[in-house]
Amino acid sequence: GLLMALDVPQERGLGHLDQRFLDGLEVCRFPLLPFLQPLPLDWMYLLYTVMFLGALGIMVGCCYRLSCVAFLGPYWYLLLLDKTSWNNHSYLYGLLAFQLALLGADRYGSLDGLLRPQKRNAHVPLWNYTLLRAQIFIVYFIAGLKKLDADWVGGYSMSSLARHWLFSPFRLVLSEEMTSLLVVHGGGLVLDLSAGFLLFFDATRPIALFFVTYFHCMNSQLFSIGMFPYTMLASSGLFCHPSWPRRLCTRCPPWLRGVLPSTQPPRPSPDCHYGGRRARGGLRPRQHLAAAFTLLYVLEQLFLPYSHFITQGYNNWTNGLYGYSWDMMVHSRFHQHVKITYRDGLTGEVGYLKPGVFTQSRRWKDHADMLKQYSTCLSHLLPRYNVSQPQIYFDVWVSINDRFQQRLVDPRVDLVRAPWSPWSPTPWLLPLLLELSPWRERLQELESQLDGHTDAVFIADFPGLHLENFVSEDLGNTSLRVLQGEVLVELVEQQQNRSLLEGEGMQLPAGQYHKVHTVSPKPSCYMYLYVNTTALALEKNLTRLQELRERVRNGTETEPLPPELWPILGEPPPVGTTADPVVMAFLRRQRRLEEQNRRREASLAQRLHRFLHKKFYLFRR
Repeated sequence: GLLMALDVPQERGLGHLDQRFLDGLEVCRFPLLPFLQPLPLDWMYLLYTVMFLGALGIMVGCCYRLSCVAFLGPYWYLLLLDKTSWNNHSYLYGLLAFQLALLGADRYGSLDGLLRPQKRNAHVPLWNYTLLRAQIFIVYFIAGLKKLDADWVGGYSMSSLARHWLFSPFRLVLSEEMTSLLVVHGGGLVLDLSAGFLLFFDATRPIALFFVTYFHCMNSQLFSIGMFPYTMLASSGLFCHPSWPRRLCTRCPPWLRGVLPSTQPPRPSPDCHYGGRRARGGLRPRQHLAAAFTLLYVLEQLFLPYSHFITQGYNNWTNGLYGYSWDMMVHSRFHQHVKITYRDGLTGEVGYLKPGVFTQSRRWKDHADMLKQYSTCLSHLLPRYNVSQPQIYFDVWVSINDRFQQRLVDPRVDLVRAPWSPWSPTPWLLPLLLELSPWRERLQELESQLDGHTDAVFIADFPGLHLENFVSEDLGNTSLRVLQGEVLVELVEQQQNRSLLEGEGMQLPAGQYHKVHTVSPKPSCYMYLYVNTTALALEKNLTRLQELRERVRNGTETEPLPPELWPILGEPPPVGTTADPVVMAFLRRQRRLEEQNRRREASLAQRLHRFLHKKFYLFRR
């Protein structure tokens, strides 16, 4: 209850509710059910207030059933209202809230127990514990099964995570690559597969508690996932003997026990069935119903993560909508290029939209169902801007788990009129080029051979399609090299074409458009190599200014500084002196570096003050 209450103003969005649901805001939303729409802003505040009060009621056990319903209803409404906010832990909170509404979690240490003696310090039926334990076990175990994916086992899912400072102790004895493969991927796989079993047995529970605590504490620093690590830490106590809170209270000082829950043994409950001498006849219908519900719920939770053969319309390169399959961190994506083209259905005029216009999320780029919803929404909004009968085309380039950048959907299909059904595969979704997965090792080798100023982008495209690209004037040294297949490079302004086979390459002019056509019968693979010459020149100038400042400060610089360079020493320039853009960039970088060092060297008290200050203004808002 406490963690849910803390979650409401943060990840649930109460702190910036006016930005998300402002009345009259032109925004495209992505509900699971098309008829779901947000309420007016004042009513949304009321809804969040009810949800927050419900979480507080669950925490203290006040009007427990009513509090569960008060939290559960608004929570699931908000979750179904926005698919872009879905993730596994938000789904888990909704499941736990549903379970708590059915369980007797108000029997110990609750305000209801003070007001209703028949509930005070009474036994809780075993199926209550079974349901919660099974849910947490499924979270761990299914997450482990999902990590048996070849990309996770091969170390491609979270390949850059080993660079984080939390893994620096492991990097003392292992290389960064081996830390990623053995610790990040191997350790995550073993922990998820074994945690549920180790927590269940008394003999292995202390070991499991140590490792899952370490694991979730690391996750709280690695990822911005709200209250999820702390929720999983709190759930570990479910696997211990039910009497552990009572034993903990008995060890507290006598002066403190007056405000703590009772340490007396629990009383029998009419909701429980007791064997042996306590038996009072057979099981009642209510207990049969509870057992059947527990069994059916567990079976449903085991089935749902593998039910994507039913809801095929939500399948993309990965199965289903992200957020209810426990495939946590198995797939990482990097978007290189997204283009939205609209065509006026009456005049034929073609234009382009900024990716993400009229939206408040970025997740729409990865899901065909959301692209369909987005295109439909744009077709309703664009007529207000004199675009009649708009046709919408998406060109989304994405790399998943260090593969080539490739298209997600067919850019030739008007998604406004394209078919889509939740029960059948999406016909305009392009397949993931799995046959090119072995290229990843070769791509890593090619990247390792580059100098520190050269970057590479690896592209794979389908036969009959082309990529239109613009080389910025800042990229003064850009070339293209074919790795597989055959392409035709069209230089638009020069009206020239050049055919390139495997192993061939060419220099691309800066400040111009070009098109790369795939003309081979199989997908083509090619790479861009580019140097940001503008950034490189700026870095050299900033380094020169840094060295000059050091020489002036240590007295080795004999020449006087020009007035326009005085600011690098913290001195104001003479009146009328024109500010040098390079000097201003140098000062901005120095301030940024000083701020980073100040934060890095801050004491624990200063870090705590900064954290509390941030949360205070969030909650106050």
